[in-house]
Amino acid sequence: MSPFWQAWFQFWLVSMVLFALLVAGGALPATDAPLRMGLALISMGPPTDLTPAGRFMIGVLGGVFLGWMVMLWLVIRQAITMGPAGQPLWQAATIGMLAWYALDSTLSVLTGFGLNVVPNTLALAMFLIGIAGSKALAPDARG
Repeated sequence: MSPFWQAWFQFWLVSMVLFALLVAGGALPATDAPLRMGLALISMGPPTDLTPAGRFMIGVLGGVFLGWMVMLWLVIRQAITMGPAGQPLWQAATIGMLAWYALDSTLSVLTGFGLNVVPNTLALAMFLIGIAGSKALAPDARG
């Protein structure tokens, strides 16, 4: 994989890790301002009143998302190191991203937070641009 596409995925992963930390920050009143602003934007309404149970769920969600992104970071790093033999790792990462996108975006719309599809689409598009540009899933990538 070219250095450009390696940097592309690193930028994407850093962005996703920072987003996970922003979400996790919503668990505490002292660090919830960025999340509140994001929730207000995607709901097109006043800032959400976060209950203790809501804060707990947001903290768990941020932790799960962070763990997922760290795992993807390691998987992608290994796939890059393996070269063409790493194609099954790229396939697994792509299937995982598509599964997340389908469920998260569908539930966002059904629960009245349809604008969440915008950042979801941006995250998925950045990943898929990297997959397409790097040719990580090209039929001849396995050699």
